[in-house]
Amino acid sequence: MKKGDGASLKFIPLGGLGEIGLNMMVLEYEQDIILIDAGLMFPEDDMFGVDIVIPDFGYLHRNRDRLRGLIVTHGHEDHIGAIPFLLRELNPAIYTTPLTAALIREKLKEHGLMERTLIHEILPRTLFSIGVFRIELIQVCHSIPDGVGLAIRTPVGVVIHSGDFKIDHTPVDGKRFDMARFGTYGEEGVLALLSDSTNVERVGYTLSEKDVGATLHEIFEGCSGRIIVAVFASNLHRIQQVIHLAREFGRRVLLNGKSMLTNVRIARDLKYLDFPTEEEISLSELPRLDDRQVVMLTTGSQGEPMSALSRMAFNDHKKLKVKPGDTIILSSKFIPGNERTIQKIINHLYRQGAEVIYEQVRDIHVSGHAYREELKTMINVVRPRFFIPIHGEFRHLVKHRQLASVMGIHPDKCLLVENGDVLALTADEAFFEGRVETGRVFVDGKGVGDVGGLVLRDRRHLSEDGLVIAFVVIDQDTKEILSGPDILSRGFIHEETKPEILDTAKCVILEIFDRLHQGDFDMDCIDLQNEIKRDLRRFFSRILDRRPVIHPIVVDV
Repeated sequence: MKKGDGASLKFIPLGGLGEIGLNMMVLEYEQDIILIDAGLMFPEDDMFGVDIVIPDFGYLHRNRDRLRGLIVTHGHEDHIGAIPFLLRELNPAIYTTPLTAALIREKLKEHGLMERTLIHEILPRTLFSIGVFRIELIQVCHSIPDGVGLAIRTPVGVVIHSGDFKIDHTPVDGKRFDMARFGTYGEEGVLALLSDSTNVERVGYTLSEKDVGATLHEIFEGCSGRIIVAVFASNLHRIQQVIHLAREFGRRVLLNGKSMLTNVRIARDLKYLDFPTEEEISLSELPRLDDRQVVMLTTGSQGEPMSALSRMAFNDHKKLKVKPGDTIILSSKFIPGNERTIQKIINHLYRQGAEVIYEQVRDIHVSGHAYREELKTMINVVRPRFFIPIHGEFRHLVKHRQLASVMGIHPDKCLLVENGDVLALTADEAFFEGRVETGRVFVDGKGVGDVGGLVLRDRRHLSEDGLVIAFVVIDQDTKEILSGPDILSRGFIHEETKPEILDTAKCVILEIFDRLHQGDFDMDCIDLQNEIKRDLRRFFSRILDRRPVIHPIVVDV
């Protein structure tokens, strides 16, 4: 770009800045748009009944003719989970590494989208072009193999996107953080660095994944019964270490959980796991083995209600039972919001006679995101002109911006960007060009976007105060009651506990009809339903100081 011609590179985050999950970033130059990641987030506590949350694709719809491709940095759900929903509406080609491509294909098969989607498998250090952009994938370490950062050569300069990363000098798979490539671009000159902010609050360095392996080795040495390891199915490095330990200690491995079976199958087929089939056992073989010969890898480390581990904890699994002598390892971090559920499961596992090992008592988990010293290293190696913190809650972005300023980047060039902001960069300056509409789309069952604020408000109301249904049948002409009134309570009060309250509520409805017949006014069914709702709301508020959802049904015959 020639200085002064007015063209600029635009960054537009559609999700992932100011929140954990929902990662989706637009890079735009004139007529070309590329998209980086398309992730989901799991519902928060106030999103009753919602299965997952995806970004609003409205901006991409409005600019669909300019969308040239989707680059995916790695295979975690917060980076690939929204892809099937995006591809229902748009059809960009996908560019990513082999393992991530295989995980995406598995999702697309489930959604019937595989035949219409073009996926390019790209190896790190391979250059390719999308529109005006020239891109190189740079190998990084993370808690899933095949994670990459991006070097994106644009008409205004080079942009580095860190992806989710840590600097692990002893990775399990031997694929080290490619410091040399980041350094090469740093020497050349980098316009902007977009860097992972998740662990900016944690001082020092992230432990190596092999440190977890050493702890697991100690645990295996001391166990004479079955070992059950609950871990994220995407954490293939951890899974590989458990498989190696099983081999060392003469144990065979049982896989449990749909995502565990799927991910291990994919990784095994692609040679990302060293796991011969003779080392695996099935449920039918389990009774024939001595307890000291068994390791089970299962999902459910976050206390998911339908997971195998939860059902085992509550003695509700048809084929797997926890028994005294079992050692259960929860080899993952407690995700905020899940603590009480996980603690409940731990207590129930102890009731079954098992020994439970978790993050608070042993070092059996390490993060896949860089700590402060590693974030400093990234800034020092890349030496960008502009710094943009990404991937984190708002406080993470602020603290990462402060860290970059301490590292010598001028505060005016450390840019705090939120979802929907349009940040424009030229070779010399950065400025904001307004905002675009962004948001969260709720997926509930097969419905996408049909659950909104009003529905969630009603669900919250139902969860807090319960439901009362009032049913009455009346004569169409005379408005005399032919049947009822009947009242059904759900989550409000039990009919057998306080029958007098519901009996009185019926009298409240009868009084409405008395007023109707004594006056000279007329009401249709809608008017009567509104009157019943109003009077019952007042009655329950006065008697119990509660406000249940009231649903009157008036049928005229």
